[in-house]
Formats: sequence, structure tokens, C-alpha cells
Amino acid sequence: MKIEQQKEIISGFKHLELLANQVVEGFISGMHKSPFHGFSAEFAEHKIYNSGESTKNIDWKLFAKTDRLYTKRYQEETNLRCHLIIDNSSSMHYPKLNNNDLFFHNKIGFSVLASAVLMNLLKKQRDAVGLSVYSDKYEYYAPEKGSDRHHRMILNTLENLLENPKEAKSTDTITYLHQIAEKVHRRSMIILFTDMFQNTADKEKLFNALQHLKHNKHKVVIFHVYDKKTEINFDFDNAPRKFIDLETGEQINIFADNIKEAYEEQVNLYFKDIAMTCAQNKIKYVPVAVEENFEKILTTYLVEKQMFG
Repeated sequence: MKIEQQKEIISGFKHLELLANQVVEGFISGMHKSPFHGFSAEFAEHKIYNSGESTKNIDWKLFAKTDRLYTKRYQEETNLRCHLIIDNSSSMHYPKLNNNDLFFHNKIGFSVLASAVLMNLLKKQRDAVGLSVYSDKYEYYAPEKGSDRHHRMILNTLENLLENPKEAKSTDTITYLHQIAEKVHRRSMIILFTDMFQNTADKEKLFNALQHLKHNKHKVVIFHVYDKKTEINFDFDNAPRKFIDLETGEQINIFADNIKEAYEEQVNLYFKDIAMTCAQNKIKYVPVAVEENFEKILTTYLVEKQMFG
């Protein structure tokens, strides 16, 4: 690999890491106004380092000042294991971004930054994180680990997801959720980012796969990512338009106004149906628009984590 390419990769995930850190720091600084007042990933106290202990939490800055070894004892070390799952099918790369648009204003970009934000919080709390990515194939798997090297590897993978797919990729959520369920053995919080567009209308099979994710007493959270302006409100002008299915290539020519009311009604029913089925299956379901900030993501995570124990 050329040095220029290496520099681009390094600056890429550093940029993603910096953005994620800014989101988390802003969220934590506002917590005194929230139910999470008192939450902190800061250490509780120093204690003298004893020979034979792990050197992981030695405070080297304090060593430089005092010439004595102290370790940090953290208040919020919880040993949580979290597995992030991202749907990387073609529909997740909607809407198409213009040159001046921020990368997280489409579904895949929002999911990537939201994942990086959660990783940042997990890292602050010394928790382990893993990642799975799927579309019409199982694209990537990393088990739950907590090392810096592991975090950098996952950030690099997330950064690569932002590239537009060169060919249409459909969604085979059912197959790959079953496969992911077989890989995550130890009790974990499993967080799925998807737009819930499937290549099958069989809702029962989908929720069987989601139930499989819960089989080892895992906690399952679904963030249903969507573009509010066009996917919910169907906000298009009434010029004749060609609509193209990003995954199948199927096309239809229509006037948006002719179907706007019926479309919005069907979408509303679809969202309500998913929410009800998730509630029945004890799966946390959170619809989130790419136009929103990341507070809903972080608040949901912290509430579910407290309940997860």
C-alpha cells in the first residue's frame, strides 16, 4: 500500500473518531440536565500500583510528576459486551449526497457515525465492542474486544462503508441475523442499524431471526434509520418522476402527488406494525431520522444498558 493511501486511511478514521468524541463529550457535558446526572467514565480514585497487577490503567502523567506508579480505578467499568450490526445494502446509501452534504446525512453515514459514537462511549467505560456488516452477503465480522488496536480496526471498517457500492446490493437480513446469532456466544447487547427494507415480505421469518439474536439472553436494540423528508413525508414536487429501487433496479414513472397520501398512510402503518411486533417480542425498537442528532441513540443505549445490568 502506498504511503498516500495509508495517510488517507489514518486521517479517515481519525476524522470519524474525532467527530464521535465531540458528540459524546457534548452529550456527557449536558447530562447534568438529564436523568443521567452523575454518569461519568472518569476514574474514581488513584491507588498505588502493586507489582504483578495489569499495567493497563497506570497513570503515566502522574508518574512523571511524582516518580511513583499509581493506577486509576474507574467508576464506570461495567464489562459490557456490545455487538454492532450494520445493514450495508444499497438502500442504506440513500439519499444520494451532494458535494456539500455531510456524510452522515444519508442512512449509511448516519449509522456509521452513530456506531462510532457508541464505540467511543464503550471505550470510555472499558467495554468490549464487536461489529458485523451484511447486505446480500456477510461482509464483515469482528468479535467483541476492548483494545485500542481493535477499535482502530473497526473504525477503519466503518469508514470504508461510506463508499457508494459499485453494484446494487440487496438485503438478506434474515439469513445473516441467524449467522450473527451463532457467532455471538457470550451475553451481549446487540444493536442493529437498518432501514428495515427486506427482500422478503415474510415478517414472521424476520422476527424469528431477531428472536434468535436474543437466544443467549442478549439484549436486542433496533435503530430503524430513515430519511424523513422523502421516505416518510414523500416530499417531492409534482413533476413526473422516475423512482428506482436501489436494490433491484426496478423502475416506475409517476406523479408524486397522485400517490402521496396513500404512500404516507402505508408507511405509517408499516412503522406501527414493526413497533408492535418488536414490543411483543421484547425487542427495543427506535425509529430515528437521519435529520436528527445522536442524542436519541446515546440516551437509548444508556437506558437499555441500565436495564441490561
